[in-house]
Amino acid sequence: MTELSVEAVDSLADAGAVDAPEYVLYGGKGGVGKTTMAAATGVASARDGTATLVVSTDPAHSLSDSLGVPVPGEPARLTEEFPLYAVEIDPDNVEDGPFGGDGSGAGPMGGLDALLGEDNPMGEAGSDAGTGGPMPGADEAAAIQLLMRYMDDDRFDRVVVDTAPTGHTLRLLELPELLDSMMGRMIRLRERFSGMVDSVKGFVGGDDSDPEAGLADLEAMADRIGRLRTALRDGSRTEFRVVMVPEEMSVLESERLVEQLEGFGMDVSTLVVNRVMQDLTEIADLEVPADRFVAPEIEDCEFCRRRWDVQRGALGRAQDLFRGCDVRRVPLFAEEVSGVSMLGLVAACLD
Repeated sequence: MTELSVEAVDSLADAGAVDAPEYVLYGGKGGVGKTTMAAATGVASARDGTATLVVSTDPAHSLSDSLGVPVPGEPARLTEEFPLYAVEIDPDNVEDGPFGGDGSGAGPMGGLDALLGEDNPMGEAGSDAGTGGPMPGADEAAAIQLLMRYMDDDRFDRVVVDTAPTGHTLRLLELPELLDSMMGRMIRLRERFSGMVDSVKGFVGGDDSDPEAGLADLEAMADRIGRLRTALRDGSRTEFRVVMVPEEMSVLESERLVEQLEGFGMDVSTLVVNRVMQDLTEIADLEVPADRFVAPEIEDCEFCRRRWDVQRGALGRAQDLFRGCDVRRVPLFAEEVSGVSMLGLVAACLD
């Protein structure tokens, strides 16, 4: 695998220790820069010596573009210089557990539909209804399954998650509650119909020789789901950072997202406003060579001046709406933000 190119960024952006909990999730509407923020946080965290995994649950898979190296479908270390790992979740690679196929063509829930029948807690959504396609939410379900695995991985001291656009993220966050209920019902059904070992085996990979294996696997899965739900709601362990751009529509969607996250029991303490037309040195405490960063010429450019007026209005509204949140700004860069050097500049703005 191509190794991450570690450029000399110390002279430009030494963000120091990253002030973040075990789990950091970046969310927001599509195209606002969530991947960039996640990659920048991951790089800064790893450079500080913390073994950090950056996870992309976004089907668009742009984490590779941000880091400037191919990111595989399993966690891999990107450089020997510091402990940075990355993975782009591919639902098609999830072959075991409740949301992977078993290779038998038993359906998108590994035979669960046949086992549960009309008691299926997923309702109509739990079946492909003869379409041959995956159940709605399969991508999010696969992401949750792998996140549970990574949370239990002793290699990582911090996990940074680049979530999919808002709608996908909300479905992902709903799943721990849904799965917890579903697992409880499945355990009760498994206890009631203990003779249906073959059907359960297709779902959880139990051993034919041990009738209790399927039940034990279900209980283990339920325990992991419960721990994930608890971790997501624990503000000392998890922080959800909302990313937006300084435009009215983005502010409104971010407001709705924050309200919905609070409904899940998740507090949002940080708001990141990306692509602000301000000089980098006004945002971050950095000494940047004059030829390294080009700021918009607001005084001499009518277009820039009008755009800045729009941005100032959106920034003011964001400050009013998100009182109590730490609002951080990241400037609009003339260059594409890709690779360790540029991500170091972004990380300095997030510090």
